[in-house]
Amino acid sequence: MAKIDPALLDFRRYPFHHVITTRFADVDPNRHINNVALAAAFEDARYRFDVSQQFRETMGDYRVMIAANHIDYVGEAHYPEVLDVHVGTLEIGRSSWQLACLATQQGRACAFARATLVALLDGKSAALPDAFRAALGGAMLAAV
Repeated sequence: MAKIDPALLDFRRYPFHHVITTRFADVDPNRHINNVALAAAFEDARYRFDVSQQFRETMGDYRVMIAANHIDYVGEAHYPEVLDVHVGTLEIGRSSWQLACLATQQGRACAFARATLVALLDGKSAALPDAFRAALGGAMLAAV
């Protein structure tokens, strides 16, 4: 497996930040926040990122599907500390885009996710609308 680019673990590069409260129910037998809870935190943060950028309004009649979601668990996450989840656009294609998500606790990386999303129109992938493409471009990860 390829190693994560250390620049992707720098939360200062991400344009969006959301705090998620951890729950006792998220704890695994090793007293860590479990992998499923971290995946759900990324899902919640991606949606809140979409809302903050008004992506749904710029998509019109298009639907969005996740084509891939890869998570690397790079450090331990603990209860009851909050998760700081950071989100930003990583790449923009013709009909798809990638979002980078980073979960941290007290500035320390816990997990990194790369989600590939696809725009659909009438059940088929379709070129991204210009307004949506511009919004995605405005939410790119900052340069190193």
